[in-house]
Amino acid sequence: MAQVKVYVGTYAKYNNGSIAGEWLDLSDYSDEDEFFTACAEIHSDEEDPEFMFQDWEGPDFGMISESGIDSQIFEILQLDENDLEILEAWVSNGNDPDIDAARDAYQGEYNSDEDFAQEMAEQLGYMDKNVRWPFTCIDWEWAAKELMYDYFSSNGHYFRS
Repeated sequence: MAQVKVYVGTYAKYNNGSIAGEWLDLSDYSDEDEFFTACAEIHSDEEDPEFMFQDWEGPDFGMISESGIDSQIFEILQLDENDLEILEAWVSNGNDPDIDAARDAYQGEYNSDEDFAQEMAEQLGYMDKNVRWPFTCIDWEWAAKELMYDYFSSNGHYFRS
């Protein structure tokens, strides 16, 4: 489970020169309602506090801004470490934080484009592992360059475009 912390203040306090608030770990809350109840308790000195998320740490998947938190982040934070890593790689390429789409496009984790291209060729049956020549003479850098027109990678994770 990922750890995402947000610093919760209010616009009223900020506008009056104060950044008083607290750090909250989103993984401590099962859903948005529970989280906002905790925010309201922190700022119970205000009648109707307008929360301001002044800072955050950890993967936010583009779901946290100064004025709000997307409720979907609470579901995402329940994912296991492997799925979170895949989702982070997926989102880092400009995709929406959709774990189902990321899983569907996911091709695996590789050290390089060349390793990915060679594994793809083997999986597709284009190479006979018992035959060395001419397959030992393939320019895997060039093969990878051609293959990557239809794929993208982030932190070693590969996806179909």
